[in-house]
Amino acid sequence: MTEVQANPKDRKVLGRILVVIVVLILISGGYLFWLHLAKFESTDDAQVDGQVHAISSRINGHVIEVKVEDEQQVKAGDVLVVLDPKDYEVAVAKARADLADAVATYQSSTSDIPITSVNTKSTLTTANSARLDASAGVAGTERQMGAARARLTTAQANVRVAEANFTKATQDVERYKLLVSKDEISKQQYDQAVAAMEAARATLDAQNAMVNEATQNIQIAEKNIEQAQTRVQQANAQIQAALTGPDQVKVTQAKALSAAAKVDQQRAMLDQAELNLKYTTIVAPVDGVVGKKSVAEGQNISPGQELMAVVPLENLWITANFKETQLGKMRVGQPVKIKVDAYGREYTGKVLRIAGASGAKFSLLPPENATGNYVKVVQRIPVRIALDPGQDNDHLLRQGMSVTPTVQLQ
Repeated sequence: MTEVQANPKDRKVLGRILVVIVVLILISGGYLFWLHLAKFESTDDAQVDGQVHAISSRINGHVIEVKVEDEQQVKAGDVLVVLDPKDYEVAVAKARADLADAVATYQSSTSDIPITSVNTKSTLTTANSARLDASAGVAGTERQMGAARARLTTAQANVRVAEANFTKATQDVERYKLLVSKDEISKQQYDQAVAAMEAARATLDAQNAMVNEATQNIQIAEKNIEQAQTRVQQANAQIQAALTGPDQVKVTQAKALSAAAKVDQQRAMLDQAELNLKYTTIVAPVDGVVGKKSVAEGQNISPGQELMAVVPLENLWITANFKETQLGKMRVGQPVKIKVDAYGREYTGKVLRIAGASGAKFSLLPPENATGNYVKVVQRIPVRIALDPGQDNDHLLRQGMSVTPTVQLQ
C-alpha cells in the first residue's frame, strides 16, 4: 500500500521537474532567439529600384518612323525613333559652304600680310628716292634760274647801251641829212652815219632778243621749280603714306585674325549642324525594356519632350525603408539577404548607403508641427542595398518589385 501511494507523489514531483525544465528550456530558447533576432533587422517596406531613362529629342523634328513598342527589350544603340533629316542635311551643306568661304577669306587675308609689308617697304624706298631727285631738281633749276637772271640783267644793260647808241646814230643821220643837203659834208659821211644807225638798230634788236630769251628762260626755270617742288610734295606724301605701312600691316593682321576666328566659328557651326543631323536618329542609351511610349509616326516633337522610357535590367538596387529604431547598429557594408516575393528566392547584397533624412523630409509636402500638437510617429529612413555581383544574371528582377531584406548587424 505504501509503495502504491508513493507513486503518484513521485509522478507529481517528476511532472513539476519536467515543467521547470520545459520552462527553463523555453526561457533559454527565447533568450537565444532574442539574441539571434538582435543580430538582424528586417523590413517588408522595400522594393527593387533603379534608374529610368527618359527618352527625348534634342532637336525639333517630324517623326517619320518609330521602331519599338512598349515592353520591347532593346540594346544600347538600337534605333528607337527616326526624324526627318532633310532640313538638317541642307543645314550641313550650307555650313560646309560657309566654312569653305571662311577658309578662302582667311587664306587671302594671310597672303595680304607679306604683300602689304613688301609694298610698304618698296613705296618708302621709291618715295625717298623721288624726294631726293626732286630736291636735286629744285636746286639745279634754282641755279639755272640764277644764271638766267644774271644773263637778263646783262642783256638789259646791253639794251640800254644799244638804245643810246641807236638814238645817237639816229640823231647823227638827221643832222648829217641836213648837212649833206647843203653840201657841207660829203655823201660818204652821210652814208656812214646811216650805216652806223642801221648797225645800232641791229645791235638793239639783238640785245632785245637776248632779253626776251633770258626772260623766257627765267619763266621756264620758275615752272621747273614749281614742278620740282610739286614732286617733292608728292614724294613727302608718299613717304607719309609709306610710314603708315606698319599700321596697314597691323590692320591686315587683324583682318587675318578675324578671318581665322570666322573659320573657327563656321567650323563650330558645321559641327553643330552635323550633330543636329545625327540627332535625327534617337537611339537607346542602355540595355533595357521600353515603357511609357507616347510618340507616333507623323508627330512633330520638340526638344525635351518625353517620347518613351527605357528601363534598364542591370545595375539595380534595393531601397529599404527601415524604422529609425532599427538603425542603431546598422552600418554601411553589412551583409543583407533579400527575399523577393515574386520568386520566393533569396538574393544577397550589402548595405551601400543610408539616407541623410527620412522619407517624409523628401515628400512634396513635408509634415510641419506649427500648432504645438505633437504625436510621435516612428519615421522610416531609406537605406540603399547593393546586390552582390552575379545575383541577377538572369535579369528576373524588375523595378518596383516588393522584397524583404534582412540586414545582419553583427
